[in-house]
Amino acid sequence: MSEAQQSSIVDVDVAVIGAGAMGATVALHLARGGMTVALIDRGDVCREASGVNAGTLTLHMTRAALIPYAMRGRQLWIDAPEWLGSDVGARSAPGLSLAFTPAEQDMLEKRAAARSAMGAPIRLVTPAEARQIEPGLNEGVIAAAYCELDGHVTAYLTGRAYRQALLAAGVSVMEHSPVDAIHRHEAGFDILVGGCRRISAKRLVLAGGVWLETMLAWIGLRVPVKCLVNQLIVTERMRPVMRSVVGIANGLLSLKQFENGSVLIGGGWQGIGDPQRGGVEANPDNLVGNVRLARHAIPALAETRILRIWLGLESETADAMPMIGPLPGIDDAYVIGCVHSGYTSAPYMGLLLAERILGREPEMPLFDPARLILPDPVGQPDITNPLEKTA
Repeated sequence: MSEAQQSSIVDVDVAVIGAGAMGATVALHLARGGMTVALIDRGDVCREASGVNAGTLTLHMTRAALIPYAMRGRQLWIDAPEWLGSDVGARSAPGLSLAFTPAEQDMLEKRAAARSAMGAPIRLVTPAEARQIEPGLNEGVIAAAYCELDGHVTAYLTGRAYRQALLAAGVSVMEHSPVDAIHRHEAGFDILVGGCRRISAKRLVLAGGVWLETMLAWIGLRVPVKCLVNQLIVTERMRPVMRSVVGIANGLLSLKQFENGSVLIGGGWQGIGDPQRGGVEANPDNLVGNVRLARHAIPALAETRILRIWLGLESETADAMPMIGPLPGIDDAYVIGCVHSGYTSAPYMGLLLAERILGREPEMPLFDPARLILPDPVGQPDITNPLEKTA
């Protein structure tokens, strides 16, 4: 091996592939726990899905089983200056989920009950009470649920905050470093990056969100991952028209107004794209539907105009639950990701996996990825897996 090749080798305790909020959190806590860590991403820290999502901190749309995780994750975002070292624009705000039809009311009541049973401080309120909380609501509201523990994060600020914290903790942050292949050996893993660098790691963490299906295939595992292409809309600045996070029981609306007066409109209306190409193109019909729904909920939004539209990718597993934990059959390999509406929970779930890797007992259970792994097709050779046992 030449001197140039030797100088390009980085030896670490852990290589984390994927520098979104979950991967960055795992890397940060592992480094603070005394391990040497390389964080690898084809782009910038927290600039893929983690940097372009709506940043909503909500319990109304969190799956009931994930409520305890989301509550702890929300508090970590609020406390980011203490543990991350920077303010990421996390703000606490009340949250309202609305119903305009009997079908939505039935859904609202069932969802509120399920989440309340898991510890969320969600309670049903009358339409009059809802308008006291949010005076700008459409008077056609027939039912509402209220949560005092909602809020939002300014997603584009998180990358800078994480990057500063990671570097301060001694993490080798490798941005713009696409992974070419992974080779397994007796002492761990060799990750080939950018055509010329090799990271030798005792442990491997895959944290790629919507790209986890491809990443798991690198090491011979078949796990289907659904990709949602969510459209997001931000308005021009306007007078204060809302002071809470507003949604609709069917999940098709998310509204919040920032301190600068702009309003962010979301709700999972789908655009065009996929994990390979990213977000490609907005769907005009879905944009119109989302904006009309927003104006229906808060009529004063008719006063402003759309400033910008973008697309953000969201991942989901077959059972719509996360995969977080060790990968079966591959020693010292782990995965984290695919949490539906997982931005709220991200810093807490990353902390849990870091605790597990550091040999500590996590405060709450992880989510065994073994349940999601499909068998290889019978008689089909594996031609997609660059991981080879070399020792």
